[in-house]
Amino acid sequence: MDRTDPIEILMLQARTRTPELVPIRYGRMLRSPFAFFRGAAAIMAADLAGTAISGTRVQLCGDAHLANFGVFAAPDRRLVFDLNDFDETLPGPWEWDVKRLAASIEVAGRDRGFGGRVRRDAVRRAARSYRKAMRAFAAMRTIDVWYARLEEEQISAHVSGSRRKDLDKALAKARRKDSLRALAKLTYDVAGEPRIVSDPPLVIPVAEISGDDDPEIVRERLRSYLRDYQKTLQHNRRHLLGAYRLVDVAHKVVGVGSVGRRCWIALLLGSDASDPLFLQIKEAEPSVLEPYAGRRRAMNQGRRVVEGQQLMQAASDVFLGWLRVEQDVDGRRRDYYVRQLWDAKASAPIETMSADELAAYGATCGWTLARAHARSGDRVAIADSIGRGDGFDRAIARFADTYADQNEHDHAALVAAVKAGVVPADRDR
Repeated sequence: MDRTDPIEILMLQARTRTPELVPIRYGRMLRSPFAFFRGAAAIMAADLAGTAISGTRVQLCGDAHLANFGVFAAPDRRLVFDLNDFDETLPGPWEWDVKRLAASIEVAGRDRGFGGRVRRDAVRRAARSYRKAMRAFAAMRTIDVWYARLEEEQISAHVSGSRRKDLDKALAKARRKDSLRALAKLTYDVAGEPRIVSDPPLVIPVAEISGDDDPEIVRERLRSYLRDYQKTLQHNRRHLLGAYRLVDVAHKVVGVGSVGRRCWIALLLGSDASDPLFLQIKEAEPSVLEPYAGRRRAMNQGRRVVEGQQLMQAASDVFLGWLRVEQDVDGRRRDYYVRQLWDAKASAPIETMSADELAAYGATCGWTLARAHARSGDRVAIADSIGRGDGFDRAIARFADTYADQNEHDHAALVAAVKAGVVPADRDR
């Protein structure tokens, strides 16, 4: 009964976000209970804070739901499957990530119209995958855990029939999703140089948002941001970035939970217009876990995201770095992290998955999450806490079912708040 009002939590988050974009966030969360769940990491963090834990801490993703896993290119250009969102990463109890993943499977299964037994089996399979993987990692050499990763051949091996062809097409499409593809999709030609296409309010080029400032003044400010960011890269990667020049910048709305945070996309060119690099410069705020898991030390929030990602992922973007802007364009101090906008990225089509596919995908995510936790925490202690039997699997499934009920209630509360005019929502973006 003393649970914090979920709408109040969302409105508190909105205070630090770009006001005109907040209705887009609410509009996206209205679409379904699963869409709401994606944007409700802060709500679930508050709920998880009161649940039982074993006491073993790991580097948490903080938002380990199904849609935050995917395929991308490792530095060696191999396609790998891993976690791909770390805005909320922070050290904390390993159970919190597992419960968020499990609840997301149950919520997604309900959105797909699957029956209770099918959903329960899918959640249990993911929990079992986490449990068995953690026990396997507990028996491995530390260096072998560090190098473990899931590559495309291993993903394909678990898919057969017509769905294998669909997967192969999706992986081929992912390989093409790079800066060249972004150049073709997001730019147009101006006097022989590319410029980012305007699509307000989702994409707004710097020339349209600079107000009284000359666009070139704003671009120079962004050049200074990139110079500060460049200092956080390894020496060889600083050299690589130095081969590019900034051409254009735009604001871009991304995600569900991230809508309203400042996010720039920067177009850089190397030798000529056929040699592009798109970077995403995304604002990093304190993790939603911080009030409950504790803050390790005063630090740049962008650095927190980058270091958490590098600790959890088997392979990270070579352009991953951070910066702090003491006085941003609106006069506020902000932290950012930087990464490639597109680097052979692909996400699973959760909204069209069959029951079998959801269960298989959830199990893959369970293995991946265990691997990420095993890199940073005491994998032996976690394996001992889980045990050998299926009691852990069944407990996680019961939690997921109960929390999906709560999520539906919270989604309904947002719908009611929008109808009452308490919360503004843009349903069309």
